[in-house]
Amino acid sequence: MTQAQTQTSTTTLPRAPLYFAAMAVLIAAVGFLQSWNSALSILNMGLISAIMALGVNLQWGYAGLFNVGVMGFTALGGLAVVLTSMPPVPAAWSAGGGRMILALLVGAGTIALAVLSYPRLPKTRLRGVILTVILVGGFFAFRALFDPAVEAIEAVDPAVSGYLGGMGLPVIFAWPVGALLAAGAAWLVAKTALGLRSDYLAIATLGIAEIILAVLKNEDWLSRGVKNVNGLPRPVPYEINLQQNEWFLGLMAKLGMDPVTGSSIFVKLLYAGIFLAVIFVIVVAMELALKSPWGRMMRAIRDNEVASEAMGKDVTGRHLQIFVLGAAIIGFAGAMMTTLDGQLTPTTYQPLRYTFLIWVMVIVGGSGNNWGAVLGGMLIWFLWVEVEPIGAWIVNVLTSGLEDGSALKAGLIERVAYMRYLTMGVILLVVLRFSPRGLLPEK
Repeated sequence: MTQAQTQTSTTTLPRAPLYFAAMAVLIAAVGFLQSWNSALSILNMGLISAIMALGVNLQWGYAGLFNVGVMGFTALGGLAVVLTSMPPVPAAWSAGGGRMILALLVGAGTIALAVLSYPRLPKTRLRGVILTVILVGGFFAFRALFDPAVEAIEAVDPAVSGYLGGMGLPVIFAWPVGALLAAGAAWLVAKTALGLRSDYLAIATLGIAEIILAVLKNEDWLSRGVKNVNGLPRPVPYEINLQQNEWFLGLMAKLGMDPVTGSSIFVKLLYAGIFLAVIFVIVVAMELALKSPWGRMMRAIRDNEVASEAMGKDVTGRHLQIFVLGAAIIGFAGAMMTTLDGQLTPTTYQPLRYTFLIWVMVIVGGSGNNWGAVLGGMLIWFLWVEVEPIGAWIVNVLTSGLEDGSALKAGLIERVAYMRYLTMGVILLVVLRFSPRGLLPEK
């Protein structure tokens, strides 16, 4: 190693610890200046956002795959919490559950029959005719079973349920189920789009995300649609139960804290511990994979697909593999987020929050660097939450000399919310200008 390389490595080595120490100071500042409930809320959502950023970083930083359907894979993770942890609705199952299962089997069987028949049919007009008969006939058979089942299920006490419910399992099992649902959707998209140009993959992921969101909003029998699913189970105790527990009341008395505030902080600390454990496992696994022959092969494919294919590497197969793995991580994080929220609200899934912002996290943190993705997730989420109150404080200070009825003062205060978008754009531009590879560049 040359002297210049030694100097470069020694100067860049402490960057990551310093950045994460700065993040800890920022979160602690929120705790001291605002409230520890707010600080821990930022920490928990920042950790979940960091896991989503890790999924995108796996796809883009390792393989150069452009996924703009993060919102859809996140929503599938949220749906998994409902399907896995909510109790089933016996009346809805009695009304149309059997017909719904049969309809879904008919639909899946129709698609499978068409796929299996295609290579076995002669390459003539007869092939098109037979496939058309299979698909059209299967569609009408599916709708004949599906529509009455939906009507019967959604008619069962629609104000409270009106859907089939879930399997009633512990909510922690929903997180890997969310990963499986997202991985399945990613496999379907990537199987058809990865062999084409990269822009087709972006269009396909954007389309599948909108389709998933449309299903969640409109299929009440599955997710209650815009009526939302409330009261999702949690892997941690409820605050009200802690407030009635003798040992917890004793602990709060020793600390001199209000049990109501203390219970909320205690629950958030438990969530933070779980999320930190998850993110540690994911980062360690990704770091080991990156330093393995598989990781070196993926970066070689990313840097030069033509040369890698000439050396006998299955480029499309490896792209499919890493795209599915990245989507699984995003779905896992989506299930964690819905568990933290305690409800599934399909209308809250917006591309700005669950696609654009995640990409900003990856770019700012450092594409190709796992710790950079974690840093970007924490930092950008912190700014997304705190920019508005900080902006309101700045505006109030700057306009303190103006009268309360001033049009300028009122206009500035009304526009404080837009500082979020302005700040994200400015940060992205500044990072791209002065550190194009992110705060923690790929090594």
